[in-house]
Amino acid sequence: MIDRLVADPALPDDEDAASFSGVEKHSLVIAGHRTSISLEAAFWHALKDIAREKGVSLAALVGEVDSRRGSANLSSALRVFVLVQTQAKAARTPQ
Repeated sequence: MIDRLVADPALPDDEDAASFSGVEKHSLVIAGHRTSISLEAAFWHALKDIAREKGVSLAALVGEVDSRRGSANLSSALRVFVLVQTQAKAARTPQ
């Protein structure tokens, strides 16, 4: 997850950034309702990695974040969730 956000020295900076900066729209069923979510590609990749690590579907993971977000925008809540999960994983990883 983190390695995808760090520039690959084998690629030009603009090529690496462009591959993860484009916004993608995905449709998911959350709590029985179909919804569309727009996030940058890097966040979709990270969410899929987190879901795989937790052994849950992407929809289940997004549903969990949705149920805890309060009044926050879902896309924003997902970005913050990815940031917190990434920071927690980095803190657990020996340097």
